[in-house]
Amino acid sequence: MAGPRVEVDGGVLEGGGQILRVSTALSCLLGVPLRVQKIRAGRSTPGLRPQHLSGLEMVQDLCDGQLDGAEIGSTEITFTPGKIRGGTHTADTKTAGSVCLLLQVSMPCVLFAASPSELRLRGGTNAEMAPQIDYTTMVFKPIVEKFGFKFNCDIKMRGYYPKGGGEVIVQMAPVKQLNPINLTDRGSVTKIHGRAFVAGVLPFKMAKDMAAAAVRCLRKEFRDLYVNIQPVQEPGDQAFGNGSGIIVTAETSTGCLLAGSSLGKRGVNADKVGIEAAEMLLANLRHGGAVDEHLQDQLIIFMALASGVSRIKTGPVTLHTKTAIHFAEQLAKAKFTVKKSEDEEDASKDAYIIECQGIGVTNPNL
Repeated sequence: MAGPRVEVDGGVLEGGGQILRVSTALSCLLGVPLRVQKIRAGRSTPGLRPQHLSGLEMVQDLCDGQLDGAEIGSTEITFTPGKIRGGTHTADTKTAGSVCLLLQVSMPCVLFAASPSELRLRGGTNAEMAPQIDYTTMVFKPIVEKFGFKFNCDIKMRGYYPKGGGEVIVQMAPVKQLNPINLTDRGSVTKIHGRAFVAGVLPFKMAKDMAAAAVRCLRKEFRDLYVNIQPVQEPGDQAFGNGSGIIVTAETSTGCLLAGSSLGKRGVNADKVGIEAAEMLLANLRHGGAVDEHLQDQLIIFMALASGVSRIKTGPVTLHTKTAIHFAEQLAKAKFTVKKSEDEEDASKDAYIIECQGIGVTNPNL
């Protein structure tokens, strides 16, 4: 039965929506009642925004929980989780709030449901301040599935800032438990591929320019490698509103995937967007990590729940990752260590090993 309520300070470390996502997901999974105070206390618009609210409501729906204080601008919520249910769950940010962030909060929960789940997530698919859906499918999916589960992600409609209007359907079956992962050997880059897109009224030339600029930038570093970045015009019936952007992914000899991405903005030259994505990928590769800066924080919750010791090699540890570790330790009582990599080849690089003794959550329903 539910123990004492765990008190979470929503103003520490990252101090934003991520604290809510990690703490409510863990609360739901572990059956631990939660109070989060000082939500987004240091932000220019403190308290809950629409996208945070839709994430909270989704977790409440997933586990028939009781949620209090959940309204726009609120800086304190309490949450009492119930039993995690499978079936169809819908979440709609009603804005360009990210469907990828909705997936971050809901996926760990439904892995431990009693039956398969279908998550219908509505909002922005390629939005600022969040992973793009292409990152979710091209990088996050193949790597997170190493924990021993599979999911299907169907992009029905793409949505962009400021209107949103995108829809993604994610289907997954529950698991008995999660396997630990070891992502410490990066290997050498074997291929680089990507996707540069325009949607709505934006000219296809922008996609071609983004792709060409990214290819030029990457060719300087990887002279002999095949670099394939596809320019894409999103079909009108599969994209809501106008948007543009690019994602570039490097695949390595050991099966690691690292990426760089960027979104087009009004008044920003398409070349510049392409170069920004390429530079982000190159920076991720220079650190010598086996996962990129955006994947590191997304893996922490799964490492905490897995049965056994997980290890990942990363570049510099991000604030998001430190935040995820902090709350995984506080709520799940998982044990993490972060050490500079001692491998010879990393001597000149900024590489770290994050190790976690997972708590070995098992699904009581299976």
